[in-house]
Amino acid sequence: MLVWLPVPAEELGDIPDCLDYAQWDGRGDYPTNPAHVDFYAPPLTKDASVIVRPLPHMSRLRVLQALSAGVDYLLPHLRPEIMLCNARGVHDAGTAEMALTLTLAALRGVPDFVRNQAAGRWQEGMRPSLFGATVLIVGYGSIGAAIEERLRPFGCDVKRVASRPRWAALGAVHAPSALGKLLPHADVVILSVPLTQRTHHLVDADFLASMKNGALLVNVARGAVVDTEDLLRELADGRLHAALDVTDPEPLPVGHPLWSAPGVLISPHAGAFTSAMLPHINQLLASQLHRFAHGQDLRNTVGTIPAAG
Repeated sequence: MLVWLPVPAEELGDIPDCLDYAQWDGRGDYPTNPAHVDFYAPPLTKDASVIVRPLPHMSRLRVLQALSAGVDYLLPHLRPEIMLCNARGVHDAGTAEMALTLTLAALRGVPDFVRNQAAGRWQEGMRPSLFGATVLIVGYGSIGAAIEERLRPFGCDVKRVASRPRWAALGAVHAPSALGKLLPHADVVILSVPLTQRTHHLVDADFLASMKNGALLVNVARGAVVDTEDLLRELADGRLHAALDVTDPEPLPVGHPLWSAPGVLISPHAGAFTSAMLPHINQLLASQLHRFAHGQDLRNTVGTIPAAG
């Protein structure tokens, strides 16, 4: 059975000898005939067009091991018989660090400091703190839990919302129906939900109107979770602030109104791409390959792709 990997097979350490391996980094010619590939772990890129390019030719493909936590961009390209696995857990640390970085930078005025330094201007002022603030995490999976773990030392009150209510180790996780009660009290709202039909434009005019004056919206999920036009209207009058690692559209084109909107901090979807990523990816791939080779259930399965209609 043939496996395509994004890195040389020897970098994964102990992997099954009964499988054949080829590396494709997304550049240049395919390393083998795609029609012979059984297991595909795509290149390390955020360019979805590169990732999906060989899929129409992979007539024998049985498993696609995505290297991202979100797999919404892959679903339209897969046949019903293909097992799709995501990279749950791989990007928890990097994404949680980015959520905390954006939150602190926006609250404490780091973008103003950078601009003032460039201008040689000393400007003092009072800024909000995380201490005593209420932080609402919308999307409490492994990334949401990692975000809370990093927030706890700052002395804030964390509230949690997920697709289903439950009790987590650190307290109650509320259903989405509780957002109407939680949003008006949150000083910071952090989005870490997957992009699905239910979460597309979850953050719309009504959601934003429910947020308290001066609140900060932080998005480390997917850009389309937020209705960009609705957000721009709230940012224009300064009622809300935003810190966005993801945008819709993405990449954000030159001249887009978000670039110049007041009270917004933008990073280029950089949350997951850190030095912590590759060791976690290699560990995941090695584990999945052993399971695949021995006919065991794979981890992080999204499932087979439902047939059209």
